[in-house]
Amino acid sequence: MGESLPGEILIVGGGTAGWMAAAALARTLNRQARITLIESGSIGTVGVGEATIPAIRHFNRLLGFNEGDFLAFTQGTYKLGIEFRNWRREGHSYFHPFGVYGSSLDASYTHQYWLRLRQLGEGGELADYSLCSVMAALGRYTAPASANSQRDRDILPSIGSAYHFDAALYAQYLRLYAERLGVVRLDRNIVDVVLRGEDGFIEAVVAEGGERLKADFFIDCTGFAGLLIEKALKAGYEEWTHWLPCDRAWAVPSASDGRIVPYTRSTARDAGWQWRIPLRHRVGNGYVFSSNHLGEEAACQTLLSSLDSAALAEPKLLRFTTGRRRQAWVKNCVSLGLSSGFLEPLESTSIHLIQTGITRLLDLFPGKRIEPAEVAEYNALTQAEYEAVRDFLILHYHVTERTGSPLWNDCRTMAIPDSLRQRIDLFRQRGRVSTRGRALFSDTSWLSVLLGQGIMPETYDPLVDVHALDAIRERMGTMRRRIRQAAEAMPTHEAYLAGARAA
Repeated sequence: MGESLPGEILIVGGGTAGWMAAAALARTLNRQARITLIESGSIGTVGVGEATIPAIRHFNRLLGFNEGDFLAFTQGTYKLGIEFRNWRREGHSYFHPFGVYGSSLDASYTHQYWLRLRQLGEGGELADYSLCSVMAALGRYTAPASANSQRDRDILPSIGSAYHFDAALYAQYLRLYAERLGVVRLDRNIVDVVLRGEDGFIEAVVAEGGERLKADFFIDCTGFAGLLIEKALKAGYEEWTHWLPCDRAWAVPSASDGRIVPYTRSTARDAGWQWRIPLRHRVGNGYVFSSNHLGEEAACQTLLSSLDSAALAEPKLLRFTTGRRRQAWVKNCVSLGLSSGFLEPLESTSIHLIQTGITRLLDLFPGKRIEPAEVAEYNALTQAEYEAVRDFLILHYHVTERTGSPLWNDCRTMAIPDSLRQRIDLFRQRGRVSTRGRALFSDTSWLSVLLGQGIMPETYDPLVDVHALDAIRERMGTMRRRIRQAAEAMPTHEAYLAGARAA
């Protein structure tokens, strides 16, 4: 066992967060530390995080997962982006695609060429230049590796995709993997935390019946309870409900009709928004809403009455307070998942924030001695990421033409963070997308939502005029045709999934 590593690592709490941490640590530490995960069979997990963003592919590759096996086990499907209905105004929809606009070679400038053509009443919709948008509209899917011609090799790398999957099954899949690598699972209900008298570090957690479980380093995956990070270590919580007022969510599965679209759908409602996530065996649905604007029972009825098919279970209610833990790492404890904060799943960031928390932990992994500078760096990076996600979510609520509903009127007229205001102002002038926070949300993401919610730049980048207008017309016309042809040549999403299952 390596002398410089913590000898005993204890993960308190299972679910997606706990088992993602266990799997990644087991893979990385290669049995150089003992890893134990404690979860209680009597405590359920939230389990509504069924949609992801493309970075999940990197995490699965790190663990060496076979994609076909993983998707079959988790009832998974592919996700090319999110369709937003009624967010800008009733009856309007737009698509937030993964991947890029244009080809991977000229992605950063495609929208500027489009802005130039748009001033002349030409160019169509920007979505026409996104392969993911066109694939989603046609219900098609293929992997970027499927390129078999030079044309496809230019176009197909612009595909970006993530997954929909059953989060409970994903946790099981990770558990099987982690246990094969030596992680020990204990079924215990933790009732107390013991701190060392000399420095306030966690010494042990106490299970029902008085059993003490000691470790050198602890990972808090106890969900909203924050049993270690908050109740024991008093990390503090920064609340953001004045910007993101939704504080409840009903979730319910419904029957699948066999048609599996390759995207998540988000539909704005008077008091929040409704999600629809297609899996192989069912559809995940939920209504995220503000209890100050709609009662819980009325929200439940709204959800049930708007399902595409029959509900398969009783709806589950989730209560939350949007915000983040002021310190995600305190002393010898890191919090992951809901114990480190909560941002509603509008852009499918819940699982991603677990993943990046694990990645940061591995980048700054402690020795037997905890270094304050490393803790401070972890907390600063975590804060920056949560604030970047927060700003992106606020953009959807604040920039809207919706009227007639108190929630939307409040959001449309509220003061917003300076960091978001600067992004909006920058884009409004010449369509420039700020590079801050790019690690999480790409230019494509910001572009699609800024335009989709109704912000049209006043003009375009002046460097566009270096290029002859006819050359721009030819380039963009060719791009649009090639993207359409490439998408039309692909199998349907259902056919691709069936092929992957057979393989």
